[in-house]
Amino acid sequence: MKKIDELFKEWQSLQPLKESDQRRLDQKFMLEFNYNSNHIEGNTLTYGQTEFLLMFGKVVDNANMKDLEEMKASNVGLKMVRLEAEDKERPLTESFIRELHHTLLREDYEERREYPDGSVRTYTVHAGIYKTRPNSVKTVTGEFFEYASPEETPALMTDLIQWYNEEERKGQMSPIELATLFHYRYIRIHPFEDGNGRVSRLIVNYILHRHGYPMIVVKSSDKTNYLIALNRCDLAVGKVPADGAHAPLERILPFVEYMSNCLERALNISIKAAKGESIEEEDDFEKQLRIIERNAKKEIPQDSHIVTPQDKIDVFNKFHRQLTDRIINALNPAIAFYNTLTVHYFMTKDRDKISGTGFFELNSKEELGPDISERNMNILKEAQSIMMHIRLQGVKSIYKMKDTPIRLSASVFFDLQHYTFNGTTYRYGTYPTSTQLDNFIKDIKDYVLKTIQKATEA
Repeated sequence: MKKIDELFKEWQSLQPLKESDQRRLDQKFMLEFNYNSNHIEGNTLTYGQTEFLLMFGKVVDNANMKDLEEMKASNVGLKMVRLEAEDKERPLTESFIRELHHTLLREDYEERREYPDGSVRTYTVHAGIYKTRPNSVKTVTGEFFEYASPEETPALMTDLIQWYNEEERKGQMSPIELATLFHYRYIRIHPFEDGNGRVSRLIVNYILHRHGYPMIVVKSSDKTNYLIALNRCDLAVGKVPADGAHAPLERILPFVEYMSNCLERALNISIKAAKGESIEEEDDFEKQLRIIERNAKKEIPQDSHIVTPQDKIDVFNKFHRQLTDRIINALNPAIAFYNTLTVHYFMTKDRDKISGTGFFELNSKEELGPDISERNMNILKEAQSIMMHIRLQGVKSIYKMKDTPIRLSASVFFDLQHYTFNGTTYRYGTYPTSTQLDNFIKDIKDYVLKTIQKATEA
């Protein structure tokens, strides 16, 4: 605690921060907290997807809709906690915790759970309402751990809130001790059917922010140590839920130590921000790559348009499939020399090849519409190109010419803010002019004419 006291005094001496330093510190915490707190509970969004979603409101790559909504709700919950903590006259209430839980879960949903007897059952998770059935969790040691019963929960939550408000008034515990003990007691009650971990970490930060401390992040990469610290406390406190809900501080010292380390890290980062120093951390592979990527990329204004699946559909519907028909019509006189005309047309995840399952076939006679299958939509989201190949082969026997097949292509390549056709880039929503297409088709006709002429001279 001595180290935390020293860092906190230094942090206070640096107040207030420059607006730019406060902004980058707030932005870093917002991304770190939401990403890590949700990943601990199984969210699959990458750090990069989280950043695009929360900073720009954009969805990149293939992302699960539930995970996207969960991440956005988490950020709303974080804002709620900040505002509530800044009202020093208002005590913590059960109604706020229920409101916070409802915000995180958004609505009721169905869940499957394995019970200690080995059975698996489906039940409804209620948003903002205390649990209506027993809940348990499998610990890091593989055992099932029982929390407070639905019947006990309301009274234990009332006790918890009363205890917190009284203890805060006394001021005998440090904010990190108070926040850690609240977290532990709350988790031993486990008042809701889902979302308890996320709520507990938000309330920890409510307590810290209320007392002027930086908010903390429990890293998902350190989830095992986080759970081990909780488990060590469970062994010291015992399995009876009511004992856990009233655990004394001296029984949860391993968890106090763990959370204190998190606060030390937050204070060190905050002090660096206040001094105008870099606050980037190179503690995991993905974040290092994101830093490199961010530094290497050109600046993209926040109001710039980022490619969507609909943009790719529009390129196909409003431009490329009509182009294919124009090419085939223009080649009609040459088609007469050959027995076979084949057209291969694909939307593909790779820029220059068709491989695996990362493509689906297109038809120049049919628009892409809202009835696209889930599989094809997933490919479309990641698609890097529309590939179109025309092949003329099998010279008719009535002609004296070398059997020379003709292969033509007219592909589109997608980028973040534009697409490329025939070496020219176009913003999404714009298309090649008639003159550009006429010149493109003229080049194709010239090539076909020369190829056939050369084949007849062989």
